[in-house]
Amino acid sequence: MVGLKPTEMPPSATVKFLSAGTAACIADLCTFPLDTAKVRLQIQGESKSSRAAKDVRYKGVFGTITTMVKMEGPRSLYNGLVAGLQRQMSFASIRIGLYDSVKQFYTPKGSDNASILTRLLAGCTTGAMAVTCAQPTDVVKVRFQAHIGLAGGPKKYNGTVDAYRTIAREEGVRGLWKGTLPNIARNAIVNCGEMVTYDLIKETLLKYHLMTDNFPCHFVAAFGAGFCATVVASPVDVVKTRYMNSIPGQYKNALNCTLTMVMKEGPTAFYKGFIPSFLRLGSWNVVMFVSFEQLKRMMVLAQVAWEPPS
Repeated sequence: MVGLKPTEMPPSATVKFLSAGTAACIADLCTFPLDTAKVRLQIQGESKSSRAAKDVRYKGVFGTITTMVKMEGPRSLYNGLVAGLQRQMSFASIRIGLYDSVKQFYTPKGSDNASILTRLLAGCTTGAMAVTCAQPTDVVKVRFQAHIGLAGGPKKYNGTVDAYRTIAREEGVRGLWKGTLPNIARNAIVNCGEMVTYDLIKETLLKYHLMTDNFPCHFVAAFGAGFCATVVASPVDVVKTRYMNSIPGQYKNALNCTLTMVMKEGPTAFYKGFIPSFLRLGSWNVVMFVSFEQLKRMMVLAQVAWEPPS
């Protein structure tokens, strides 16, 4: 037996909500440098006017990380971490924590098992809801990660709060919601890839008694979910990153950003940063889902311990 045993009392929606946000923050802390490397690789080649963009050439995941540490210092790998944690507490809590509740809502009464269509619909719904609430935190996170802070060079923002203020002042409140539509598309796809794949793999492993409901089962299901999510979401993820990081007027909209990428860089541009995306999303899913399952059980046990005996 690895980790806490499954509890007899099912976790409430509140427990799932809090567990998901906390688990996502733990996963972000562990994998944030990979996410930053992914963003740098995705935006590489989009700006020809910036001298910094010309001088820096990122090659591969670990080459990107090494270059960043050498040119900008180790702290650059965690640029935007505060906004990233803010994003996860509001974002993951909704898209992951409320998934089961929304899935039950869509499941017809009298039906024991949710169909794949119902699961996909639940994943799309919670993914879209999460983006609607957490979009400003995502914009700020991407801006911090994309900024090339060369040694001795000026900082783009003096902290996370200043970033929110500066973007709102220079680009209007709409600037904080830049890229909402591609982000909704991206996260609806990612959420389906992650939650539905994890749900189905875990359910299959338990149904056929291939594994018990513990760490190895959660690990295998999470790894499969991470790979599936990366494959289906990488193109829209690149568009989202490019559009969020663009200067005002660079692209008319997300569709124009997509067409510009195809014409100037070819279809392969949509899979820029695929390896770091998979390394990040795969490892993120493993850490998140394993932590999520354990935190749910821990909170239920704490809830039972605090309840007065009947």
